[in-house]
Amino acid sequence: MAAFSATISDSSRFLSSTSLPHDKRRISPSPFSSQCSRRSFSLPPSRAVQIWDLLIDNEYVRELLQKDGLVTKSHVVAKVRVGRWKGLSIISRWGKGKPLNIRVQASVADISVEKLMDKVQLPKGDMWAVHKFGGTCVGTSQRIKNVADIIISDDSERKLVVVSAMSKVTDMMYDLINKAQSRDDSYISALDAVLEKHQSTALDLLDGDDLAAFLSQLHHDINNLKAMLRAIYIAGHVTESFSDFVVGHGELWSAQMLSFLVRKNGLDCKWMDTREVLIVNPTSSNQVDPDFLESERRLEKWFSQNSSKIIIATGFIASTPQNIPTTLKRDGSDFSAAIMGALFRARQVTIWTDVDGVYSADPRKVSEAVILRTLSYQEAWEMSYFGANVLHPRTIIPVMRYDIPIVIRNIFNLSAPGTMICRPATEDEDGQRLEAPVKGFATIDNLALVNVEGTGMAGVPGTASAIFGAVKDVGANVIMISQASSEHSVCFAVPEKEVKAVAEALQSRFRQALDAGRLSQVAVIPNCSILATVGQKMASTPGVSATLFNALAKANINVRAIAQGCSEYNITVVVKREDCIRALRAVHSRFYLSRTTIAMGIIGPGLIGGTLLDQLRDQAAVLKEEFNIDLRVMGITGSRSMVLSEVGIDLSRWRELLKEKGQVADLEKFTLHVHGNHFIPNTVIVDCTADSNVASFYHDWLRKGIHVITPNKKANSGPLDKYLKLRALQRQSYTHYFYEATVGAGLPIISTLRGLLETGDRILRIEGIFSGTLSYIFNNFTGTKAFSEVVAEAKEAGYTEPDPRDDLSGTDVARKVIILARESGLKLELSDIPVQSLVPEPLRASASAEEFMKQLPEFDKDLSRERQDAEESGEVLRYVGVVDAVNQKGNVELRRYSKDHPFAQLSGSDNIIAFTTTRYKEQPLIVRGPGAGAQVTAGGIFSDILRLASYLGAPS
Repeated sequence: MAAFSATISDSSRFLSSTSLPHDKRRISPSPFSSQCSRRSFSLPPSRAVQIWDLLIDNEYVRELLQKDGLVTKSHVVAKVRVGRWKGLSIISRWGKGKPLNIRVQASVADISVEKLMDKVQLPKGDMWAVHKFGGTCVGTSQRIKNVADIIISDDSERKLVVVSAMSKVTDMMYDLINKAQSRDDSYISALDAVLEKHQSTALDLLDGDDLAAFLSQLHHDINNLKAMLRAIYIAGHVTESFSDFVVGHGELWSAQMLSFLVRKNGLDCKWMDTREVLIVNPTSSNQVDPDFLESERRLEKWFSQNSSKIIIATGFIASTPQNIPTTLKRDGSDFSAAIMGALFRARQVTIWTDVDGVYSADPRKVSEAVILRTLSYQEAWEMSYFGANVLHPRTIIPVMRYDIPIVIRNIFNLSAPGTMICRPATEDEDGQRLEAPVKGFATIDNLALVNVEGTGMAGVPGTASAIFGAVKDVGANVIMISQASSEHSVCFAVPEKEVKAVAEALQSRFRQALDAGRLSQVAVIPNCSILATVGQKMASTPGVSATLFNALAKANINVRAIAQGCSEYNITVVVKREDCIRALRAVHSRFYLSRTTIAMGIIGPGLIGGTLLDQLRDQAAVLKEEFNIDLRVMGITGSRSMVLSEVGIDLSRWRELLKEKGQVADLEKFTLHVHGNHFIPNTVIVDCTADSNVASFYHDWLRKGIHVITPNKKANSGPLDKYLKLRALQRQSYTHYFYEATVGAGLPIISTLRGLLETGDRILRIEGIFSGTLSYIFNNFTGTKAFSEVVAEAKEAGYTEPDPRDDLSGTDVARKVIILARESGLKLELSDIPVQSLVPEPLRASASAEEFMKQLPEFDKDLSRERQDAEESGEVLRYVGVVDAVNQKGNVELRRYSKDHPFAQLSGSDNIIAFTTTRYKEQPLIVRGPGAGAQVTAGGIFSDILRLASYLGAPS
């Protein structure tokens, strides 16, 4: 049987296509004589006889066998009895050549086409437009009609159209092979499904002779496939070349149907089996390299026999130099179109797909991703390598040679202009270089980092070669490499499924070095992702890397490894897999490619919190459209109930939602929800309470990368050690903690103080009226009004707390003083601040606010007498807080000021703060304005939120 196998391989002749019309059939030498599979295995004589019976029914194969002297079944059986069959060479030859039912007329060597007909010159250049339609584009009969309409409406002088198999057909063909070699009888019904799909499509598209011709060829091919698959079923084995041959039928059928449909509209159109033209050399990396010289020669030869202004060509399939059918592997149809574009020197190659173009990032991960109008070849190359849904990098190579643009367009949205991939222009029409330095971002998930380190690596030639030689030996794909200049370590990223084999290979290769201590470790860091930032102009734009890493830091993303080539077309970072989407959204928004999106959690929807939510509601649309800021409230919680949302709470109904869909308040669950959305890179919790328990969570939130904004004074005026720990954490991280509203509601008190200190000024004294309530009371405590009467008015107007003692005690002012003292560098505790309480001693223990208010008039005369004394001296009473930075102390008390003093000229509930510094020594810097009320306090919080957005990348 070994002799039988060899004889068949050496003598057979097969056509290079299953589906050529009778007038187009040509002959190629057997492609399998030198490259068929030779894997040895035992095949029982009865199985060999079954295959013989299958093959000998074909008269043309019988002729070939007769030529080789193998005429009868007994000859075959005799060969089997001699020894083992050294491989299914008949199957290999069959798969790589032509099906059994096609006539063999002569070998190529016996025919000289050039001698039989006048050669037609192949025109090349801008008159050709190349279109490629993927499987989705030709997935149904209606879609094929749409493709035909596009071809017909294209006014190019000449058109070449590359088509894929109908949607899912290639997968169906692979499934046929898998089932047949697994001896699964369902391959027969699966083949019938393939037949039905194409038959029903043809019935929708074609009629008359065209329909009859196509259906005849279709049934002819299906019968051949059935015989081939039966042989595979019996043998239980299939070669790669046979598999490639079978799966290529989908392209043959779709190309023929489309060509018939175009001709039906009265246009000159031919179809091309690209296995006759495209010649490729398989490589060891499961890819192929086009042989452009041979392909060009064969194209000219093909065109001399098939001259036409419209050519419908099969994508995905090609042949080796030995005429063995093969495929172009991943994204093969795109590659076919690019090669054809180069062979024809076409004006443009248009890739039709189901998206509007190339996005700046994966729109499934970044909803604000934008369509890029142009990309350079290098940018497209980089983005596609790192997983962007653009083109395979090799697709770009053929067209780059001739500066042929590739346009990505959406067949389902013809109004979209798409993305053009071309050589970039140096300047725009006005001579300005306005293009953004960063074009887009791409990610690769499911990676692991391998880190090889040790002092013995430094300066030792061949270490890197040994490392990557070991990686190559296990067939792993290295995605990224990073090495420190000290040569102390080399780290690289590989697919997670390959890392175990890589680690074992390195441990084995460097066992001696590890045992001797020259290498300290081969470490694996799992669960990683790569984020690539791509842009051709990054090389000429300073600060791109700084902006990138700043954005990652502010989103609290830790970078595991970094790589950048000297071309600077891309900067690649490795991050934790769970951080990948947040990192992608953070950098995308930072480069102004999308809105700065912040996930917000609001704690305390009372007077202040509720007013803030209403302000957010009213301003949300303006912030999105004019300032590119998207503030999404993901959760609202009170002390008893909370409402959560995955996409953002409808702020026009937040009160109803809190009542109708509220669940039991759980601060831990609330925090996890607000911070757990990986699609939003930045999280802020806004604490609108005065609760010390909530304030105790600030440190943990900041440590987790959650920004905190609050008017709550408890954290900054609490125990000094906790305050210092909180501020140290804030300074060490990129997480922000804003609390402007803790001192002056909406007044810029904290920011003014920081501005003075940061510019080198020295604080000598801070003195002010910090309580809007007490400002109102003493601004109105004039004439003959009793103190209790003014307090009652303030309570009625809503200026006081429900219990006015909270205001009159002076504790709130003391907290503000301690906050300013600490901001000025004083390390004081709240207990260090002497406070003059305005609550009479006997009333401090009153059971209720009502009882307090009832008894307060009894103590009016003391304050009335003090007011009278002040007025007689031309002065007024004011309740103030003082920070004495020179003497390292502070106090809160009722003081007298002359009527021309700024503090005496207040009205309503205004606050006033005077900063005396080395620069403002003679004339203090004064900040004055409303210091109480829900609107201004909420406005101060809102201002902090917008400041955070600006720090995170929103345009200012």
